[in-house]
Amino acid sequence: MAAANQEAESVAVVLIGGGARSGKSRFALERARREGSNLIYIATAEARDEEMQERIARHQEDRGPEFVTIEAPIDLAGAIRRSQGDAIVVDCLTLWLSNILDRDIDAATCELEAGAQSAKACLIFVTNEVGCGIVPDNALARKFRDHAGILNRRIAAIASEVYWMVFGQPLRIK
Repeated sequence: MAAANQEAESVAVVLIGGGARSGKSRFALERARREGSNLIYIATAEARDEEMQERIARHQEDRGPEFVTIEAPIDLAGAIRRSQGDAIVVDCLTLWLSNILDRDIDAATCELEAGAQSAKACLIFVTNEVGCGIVPDNALARKFRDHAGILNRRIAAIASEVYWMVFGQPLRIK
């Protein structure tokens, strides 16, 4: 009986990955809208230059006013824990990783996993797959690529659904 109650209380953790401009964010927003009308968008990007400001504006326009936006470039686990709604879209894990490269990444990932597993809403992570290309020529880029692969693998392990976006098409792999 306790297992049945635990099952009823658990919510979906969804991971959506793919390459640049593959439709990850759009699919995440569509997936969130199917969960209800109380929608949260946790943004991990920081507008450090004009190009990033334009990307952020485009994302804001795509999601529209139905999403409450929370900015969490560092404390992603805390933002997830504090968020209450029908669905939470986290966009994106690899930008969050780039924000914490100077910190204890393993500890931050452990905290993120715990936060994800305690979420009260459907939690949808967007991430980039950066390990399918050539080996980067510098240590920082290799560190980022390796940590991104590990982060994606760890979140996929706790996710009930995992999608790979290819040419705007979701391929469910878990």
